[in-house]
Amino acid sequence: MGRLTNLRDLVGAIKDKASQSKAAAINNSLHLSLLRATTHDPFTLSNPKHIATLLSYGHGSRATASAAIEALMDRLQHTHDSSVAVKCLLIVHQIVKQGSFILQDQLSVYPSSGGRNYLKLSNFRDNSSPVSWELSCWVRWYARYLEQLLYASRVLGFFLCSTTSTAEKDRAEEKVSAMVTSDLVKEMDSLVGLMEEAGRKPESLHLKGNSIIGEILNFVGADFLSAINDVSVRVNEFKHRVSCLSFGESVELVCVLKRLEGCREKMVELSPTRKRVLIDGMWVAVREVLDKSTEACRGEKQGRLLLTWGGRREQGTESARFGGRVLSCSDSFRASSARFGSSRNA
Repeated sequence: MGRLTNLRDLVGAIKDKASQSKAAAINNSLHLSLLRATTHDPFTLSNPKHIATLLSYGHGSRATASAAIEALMDRLQHTHDSSVAVKCLLIVHQIVKQGSFILQDQLSVYPSSGGRNYLKLSNFRDNSSPVSWELSCWVRWYARYLEQLLYASRVLGFFLCSTTSTAEKDRAEEKVSAMVTSDLVKEMDSLVGLMEEAGRKPESLHLKGNSIIGEILNFVGADFLSAINDVSVRVNEFKHRVSCLSFGESVELVCVLKRLEGCREKMVELSPTRKRVLIDGMWVAVREVLDKSTEACRGEKQGRLLLTWGGRREQGTESARFGGRVLSCSDSFRASSARFGSSRNA
């Protein structure tokens, strides 16, 4: 197996050299940078210098940024190699985290048709070796995770884990108190969805200690902390609104918060020790809002049942009174017979 793996690595290295030589020959600097950043080596991270070169395409015109995103997505969606695919996904994540606004904007609108299977990797398989097969599981999960990250960012109105959007996030937090409750619930739903997807990461057998997997987990862990911060802001806002929620809003909020509680174990796993105080404080607020929302749902449900049954009883009483006032044919016949009987006795 080791010999086959070495042969595969050799073939991959030859492909990389050939592709890079071709790109250099036609003087395509964008394609050359992308090839250098997404090699076939499953154990070595992309050179930061090549990543920086790709990110620099976001500092020019919109057309240049668009061409960079098109090239990256073309590379991602046409490769059958798990190493190339996972490195492309890491670049997508780095654009979200560190890219310029114009590069992030081009990423957010690709493809123009949108869709939930945004990166189209749900059926990705690379069975050329046990390592590539296991890495394929990470490719499929990582693509789903990034799809959820991009979706949550659209809902929130900013890129969740971006280092360039701090001021924008601060403004967004200020707007939370002025938001419509239904929109606030939708934001909570998208954030919890991201945390749930983070908790579905694959297990590693052949990839323990792999630097690529380690980088993915570092990125996802940072996103997780950002999501916790944003969830905490919204949970605290719901503490002030819980008594004013409609029945439907209370039900939706209870469902979202129960899903959030399902992420608790993964929070401990993915969050550093220094953040435990923040997380513990958030759980206190979550439990308070969940208890109040659940109680409001029960009270509303009982009230509706009482109203429903009360209406039925009232309707039945009115019908009985109506029946007492109007005689049926049989009642009329019995009354006549009684009168006739009494006259005969008389």
